[in-house]
Amino acid sequence: MLIGVPKEIKNHEYRIGLTPAGVRELVSAGHHVLVETQGGTAIGLTDEQYADAGAEVVATAAEIFERAELVVKVKEPQPSECKQLRANQTLFTYLHLAPDPEQTKLLLASGATCIAYETVTGLNNSLPLLAPMSEVAGRMSIQEAALCLEKSKGGSGVLLGGVPGVEAGKVVVLGGGVVGLNAARMALGLGADVTILDRSLPRLRQIDELFDGRIKTLYSTTDAIETQLRTADAVIGAVLVPGASAPKLVTRDMLGVMKPGSVLVDVAIDQGGCFETSRATTHQDPTYVVDGIIHYCVANMPGGVARTSTFALTNATLPFVMSLANKGAEEALRSDAHLLNGLNVYRGVLTMQAVADAQGLGFVEPTEALKHGGLQVSA
Repeated sequence: MLIGVPKEIKNHEYRIGLTPAGVRELVSAGHHVLVETQGGTAIGLTDEQYADAGAEVVATAAEIFERAELVVKVKEPQPSECKQLRANQTLFTYLHLAPDPEQTKLLLASGATCIAYETVTGLNNSLPLLAPMSEVAGRMSIQEAALCLEKSKGGSGVLLGGVPGVEAGKVVVLGGGVVGLNAARMALGLGADVTILDRSLPRLRQIDELFDGRIKTLYSTTDAIETQLRTADAVIGAVLVPGASAPKLVTRDMLGVMKPGSVLVDVAIDQGGCFETSRATTHQDPTYVVDGIIHYCVANMPGGVARTSTFALTNATLPFVMSLANKGAEEALRSDAHLLNGLNVYRGVLTMQAVADAQGLGFVEPTEALKHGGLQVSA
């Protein structure tokens, strides 16, 4: 199969869809890989390394979109990229379609098969391609919150870890999943006072046992969230409904009970955000202030540590890329129910119910779409 890896064009996005090691694996299996020049240079992966691994280094993304059967990316395709996709082509990347009707419309119009990293499943309802970036984002959320709290950045001037004789800062984490657990671990490591809220009692018990009670756990209700906001220095939004828009857990009115100069970090911003006042920002201009509260809502947080993130992500995605390349997209999807759960768009048809519900669109079960060739099915 002919596999293409374009350079990412989203603001301050330096990750890349395959490492030279991944290229070598694919080439050894008999596949041909195109990599756009300078695609990994910013994180120390040179054109020479890709060429030595067996890739064909090409000058433009346009050539990749024109030639490749399988396009492997990191971030959702930007409008200019969506317009270059074509029927009988497969796109494998993060999509986060629920809060993005324009991207959904463009992908449907392309006729391409679009598989989203974030909805591919694993054992025990895990999300193996989202987990590595959730780990990164969860850990980053605390270092970004700590930076935002500095007085020179507009924050309240609180050191999360405190010092002897001065109380530590308080971190409130909304959601006890992968993001929340990693955020809590980092905050605890700094010496902060940490509380996690979640609606799964088994998960809260697990967290309590894992940290031997050093992290406080609370069942999440609107009242509990509002109470915690009153004393929080940093709040981490770490909720996830796979494939769907994130629930709004903190309203604008609730900002009024918070301490001036405290920080909201919305890790759920890719799925629309879990704070009512959230709007996507970039690494170039990461924060804004609403009612005296600093908001950090960078939509590609792991891109800030792009080298670590690239290796973490591609370790997880490579087996699926190999399957798509070896079997072809349709056979790979039919033979792997977990990969099939990643199918969001198939030949002009929406195949992810959570996205359809969020946008009021028609929906076709993935198995039915594959059976009937997508465009032949009336949505």
